[in-house]
Amino acid sequence: MRRYVIKRLAQAVGVLWAAYTVSFLVLDFLPGDPVTAMAGAGMDSGDVDPARLAALRHEYGFDKPILVQYADYLGRAVRGDFGDAVSTGRPVTSTLADALPQTLQLTGAALLLAVLLGGGLAVVATYTSQRWLRQLLLSLPPLGVSVPTFWVGLLLVEAFSFRLHWFPAFGNDGLRGLVLPALTLAIPTGALVAQVLAKSLLTALDQAYVETARAKGAGRWRVHVRHALRNASLPALTVVGLLVGQLVAGSVIVETVFSRDGLGRVTAAAVTVQDLPVVQGVVVFGALIFVATNLVVDLVYPLLDPRIVVASGGRASFA
Repeated sequence: MRRYVIKRLAQAVGVLWAAYTVSFLVLDFLPGDPVTAMAGAGMDSGDVDPARLAALRHEYGFDKPILVQYADYLGRAVRGDFGDAVSTGRPVTSTLADALPQTLQLTGAALLLAVLLGGGLAVVATYTSQRWLRQLLLSLPPLGVSVPTFWVGLLLVEAFSFRLHWFPAFGNDGLRGLVLPALTLAIPTGALVAQVLAKSLLTALDQAYVETARAKGAGRWRVHVRHALRNASLPALTVVGLLVGQLVAGSVIVETVFSRDGLGRVTAAAVTVQDLPVVQGVVVFGALIFVATNLVVDLVYPLLDPRIVVASGGRASFA
């Protein structure tokens, strides 16, 4: 088990390094000049004193060769120091800390809704004995996966804000303001959970151990939930671990659509002005959430199915 955890931690460090490196290279190749934007000249550097631009580039290290910049930024990032935001001059860690609670609240609520809605749909669809109802319910997840997130958000705003006036359309207005953004993120995510879980449940219900449980007199609901669902939940759990990163990424769109303060709006503003320290801080934070969630999922596997053990080589297998 120790070797398995060490191996997973090493892989997590590799993912964080790769995410940081890719974001650095992508931002470096973007057109424009972050120092010019910070100085208030937009894309026209002729409106600002060249001496001031040179001083700012020197202050932020943008006058150094690209490899030197990368080494400097990476060395500070390893120590948890992402420098100061080019656009505001504030420390990146403070900028992210101010926006983090709202984003965590949104992604946490969306994940909870996705698991409840997706899991409930999969259980009901595979439990019902009505063929037409099963086919109808199983046709909903592919539809939910294919619908763009921003389009779902616009429809929810139109229906529940502008027409019914149940929830606010914009802002961070407490729990009521959280419902529509969380539901916007949860619908495509929950659809994918339902799709995977329903397929796993249908496969599990055809297994020999289910027939054995039925032969011993176990009720239909007990067989469905206690026997089949427990084994079928492993693929869905893997998907949930992967979807956490997708939810964090999706918050960029959702927070923009609903004008919510959070990491999404911070990221969008930072990319617009090529604020390299802020973007890299957000990328590393998102990658950290992704690898931490998947590490937890890997460690939960043996709890759901005792047959799963960790082999000496650090890979999960069945006993």
